[in-house]
This record gives sequence, structure tokens and C-alpha cells, in this order.
Amino acid sequence: MRRPNIVMTIRTRKFVTNRLLQRRQMVVDVLHPGKANVSKDDLSEKLASAYKTTKKLVVPFGFRTQFGGGKSTGFVLIYDDDAAQLKFEPKHRLVRKGLQPKVDKLSRQMRKQRKNRSKKVRGTKKAKASEPPKKGK
Repeated sequence: MRRPNIVMTIRTRKFVTNRLLQRRQMVVDVLHPGKANVSKDDLSEKLASAYKTTKKLVVPFGFRTQFGGGKSTGFVLIYDDDAAQLKFEPKHRLVRKGLQPKVDKLSRQMRKQRKNRSKKVRGTKKAKASEPPKKGK
């Protein structure tokens, strides 16, 4: 879904080349007058062309729009290659970018209820108690 003619100015500051984590990292100020905010997709596209890399290796996050709008500030990481990104990037951001599948697990409350049910019994009945309760009983 392309957005026609998004007028935005991107300024980078606190630019650091982090050799240990195989990435470039920076704080990004985005000026977008007359627009509520700018999508991270558009932002990563512009930064990829500016820093001569692919859009897939650019990871924008933590953007906050200033009160009154027109300016947003956030953080951007640009990895050197795919392997470095998969190795060092947190799992939740890899899932967000579609580079890793989402791990489905029970909600926190359900896990705690299951744990506490199993604490009330002893021995081999623990496994049965930790199963979800049957419907209709």
C-alpha cells in the first residue's frame, strides 16, 4: 500500500558504528508537518536508500510523537547482514518484522492458575491437575 508524496524530513543524531553488534545505531528525528505520524515502513525505506542498504536490515523502534504533532523522535538500528540481525535483535522485534514465527503460549493468568491447581495435589495426579479443566463440569 503506497502512500503518495509523504513530505518528511529525516535528521539523524548520535550516530554510532557498533562493530561488536555488527550494526549502525542512531537517534532519528522525523519532521512531518501536517501529518499525524509516519509509518515505520516508509521510514525504513527512506533510511535504507540514504545508508545504501536493504529495507529488511533497517529496524526503527521506540518512536514518540511530540505534543502538537509534526515531529517524532525514535531509534534506528541498521544491521550489516541478515545473520547479525537474527543473532542480536530481540525476538519480539524479529516477530514484528516477520523474520521469526510467533510462539503461541497460554496467557499469563492461565499459566498461573494451572500452576496453582497442580500445587494442591500430590504425586502422579499433578499432571492431571495441570491440564485445563473440562467444560461442562
